Order: sequence, then structure tokens, then C-alpha cells
Amino acid sequence: MAKTIAVLLFDGVEELDAIGPFEVLAGWTRMFPDEGWRTTTVGLDGPEPIRCGHGLVVTPETSFDAAGRIDLLVYPGGRGARERVDNEAHLDWVRKQVSEIETMTSVCTGALVLAAAGLLHDRPATTHWGALDRLAEIDPTIDVRREDRYVDDGDIVTAAGISAGIDMALHLVARLGGEDQARRVRKFLQYDPAPPV
Repeated sequence: MAKTIAVLLFDGVEELDAIGPFEVLAGWTRMFPDEGWRTTTVGLDGPEPIRCGHGLVVTPETSFDAAGRIDLLVYPGGRGARERVDNEAHLDWVRKQVSEIETMTSVCTGALVLAAAGLLHDRPATTHWGALDRLAEIDPTIDVRREDRYVDDGDIVTAAGISAGIDMALHLVARLGGEDQARRVRKFLQYDPAPPV
């Protein structure tokens, strides 16, 4: 039975936080089906259309509950994540998931939700540069890695802001399938950052 990677989608999610890692991870699972992984998107409110932070409307493939066992979850950031930092019912839901999911990851301000749920206590982590101080405020025991693009702490992996989710996802491909596969996915995506400005 295939292992499942799920990217969580919700109203107000930052588009690239979710779509960047999805592109990398879905590309890998399609290019290397024999690895035994599949990638999907799951909605907090089921397979209903959601409006992302900049207005893109997307529909998750399935609901979280109907997705079956999830082995790796990507929790993106954005306004929708920040709004859930003080939502105790949602934080309880996150705590429940981490007890059942092999690897929990976050992109950007998704780390604030993990921190508020207590999942980053006494761990190294990162988030968007504009939210690093907030991450430290939520839980002062966090070893905030201000310069890292991503931080791999075993069962929890956090990425810095927005485009850093792509780097984190390529790291996960290397971790799960090997560096050669990660290089092949990166080449296919033509991901070779050289900013024009």
C-alpha cells in the first residue's frame, strides 16, 4: 500500500507555500512510482473550493478524514495559518495528527501553528523572516534558526518563507528517495534559482 504525502489546504493559505512543495513532491511520486509514495491535497473542510491568500481558488482532492493514513503532512502558512494560531480546537486537531503522522512539516508561518500546538518545544525550527520573533514569543524554548532555509529535526521539518518550501520539499525527496532522485526532480522542474534582481 502506498504511503501518502498530503498538502493541507485552507482558506487564506499562501499559494506558493502549498503549490511549491506539492509540485516537487507530486513530481517525485509520479516520476518514481516504484518508491511507493503518492501525493494528494486535503482540505480542512473537505473537497470544497478554497480561496488562497492572493485570490487563487483551488479545490483539495479530498477531505482530511477521507484521505486515509497520512505519512507526511505539509502544513503551509499564510493568513489562514496565522488565524489558527489562537484557535484551541484547531491546535488540538494538530496535536492529534502529529501522534498519527510519521513526519510533520511546515512552510512559512505554518510553523507558528506547530509552535502554538507545542510541537516545536525544545526543538530547532524556522519560519518566514517576518515571523521569526513571533515564533520565539509563542515558545521561548524553540531554537529559532534565523538563517536556515529549512530545518530537519527528524519527525518535524520546518521551512522558512514561501519559496523555501520548494527547497524543503527537494530535501524531503533526497531524504526519502535519495539525492539522485532529488536532482532529477530539480532538473525536471528547472529549479536553479538565479534571481534577476
